[in-house]
Amino acid sequence: MGVTMAKTHDDDLFKDTTMTFGEHLEELRVCLFRAVVGLTLGTLVGLYVGEYFVQFIKTPLEAALKIYYSTQADLDYKSWASERTAQGLSVPYTVDEVKKIAKPDDDSPELIFEIQLVHPGTMFTPESPATSQASKSDDSPPAQDAKVDNAANVKQTGTENQGPRFSRDNLVPVLMWHFLDKDHRVTTQGLGPAEAFSIWMKASLVVGFVLSSPWVFYQVWIFVSAGLYPHERKYVYVFLPISLGLFFLGVSTAFLFVFEPVLTFLFSFNRSLGINPDPRISEWMSFVLLLPLGFGISFQLPLVMLFLNRIGIFDLRAYIEKWRIAVLVIFILSAVLTPADPYSMLLMALPLTILYFGGILLCRYLPKVS
Repeated sequence: MGVTMAKTHDDDLFKDTTMTFGEHLEELRVCLFRAVVGLTLGTLVGLYVGEYFVQFIKTPLEAALKIYYSTQADLDYKSWASERTAQGLSVPYTVDEVKKIAKPDDDSPELIFEIQLVHPGTMFTPESPATSQASKSDDSPPAQDAKVDNAANVKQTGTENQGPRFSRDNLVPVLMWHFLDKDHRVTTQGLGPAEAFSIWMKASLVVGFVLSSPWVFYQVWIFVSAGLYPHERKYVYVFLPISLGLFFLGVSTAFLFVFEPVLTFLFSFNRSLGINPDPRISEWMSFVLLLPLGFGISFQLPLVMLFLNRIGIFDLRAYIEKWRIAVLVIFILSAVLTPADPYSMLLMALPLTILYFGGILLCRYLPKVS
């Protein structure tokens, strides 16, 4: 009786399960055409919102640049103040005062400064009698000729109204403050007039792919299901929503938790080597395209594990016994899918390791589709 039941099950299992090679190619052509149509429609929408997307992806880069240059300014001032103190010279502010001015406790915009040295005689000069008389006689501003003559007198004689001689020791440090948001160093740069247009097009493609990803993923699963047995095709409709959710989870993880720490880590090498970063928007766009897509695709791991388990390619015992090899493969793939730095590799490999064991739990406890 057992043999008969197994034979009946085999008959049902292999019924209507084969496709010829030509039929597979035709199914692939149809699915690719539908996916391209969906991507095209999504890109048309992306052309409209591409400008806002560019502003969005610039945010983590500019935030990391602000941290880099504000930190560098604090370090430069601390070093400069220590040198002046060691020479017995005064400093205009303490290090704590500089930090408080640059980053106030309220919601005021952050400031950044540059240290400039000036001679007090060229900035604060007593008003000459001629200048005072002229200012009283009419509404015109103080005569510039008097200031020019004054400066020439300082250059020739080294004195101004019995003031101090011009020398390096008489230079007074002045902190020139400006808004951090307006600093040209914290904004992304372009190399040519056509670069902005190409960035807008790339951003539109990214938006189009994200918007059309449910349709594209559906076409992928449709092509996969065409080569499956009838009892396996039920998993396509179960796994499709999970696949989309994992993809968006991976992309969101890259945008929210990975970009800024990775950039801060990479910029730390600039600080240690004394090389100020000057990122180009095209280079940053390539970085933005690589990392989120790598995270979104790699986060499909538990779903792929569950799918392979349900169709009988891998069983639960194999996943458990080969976990060391799986972790090694995860780290290798993370090194390939992320930029060449250990920080971003770890930020991808550690979640994937957790997802691997989450896939084991899914295979163990998720009910099978009947």
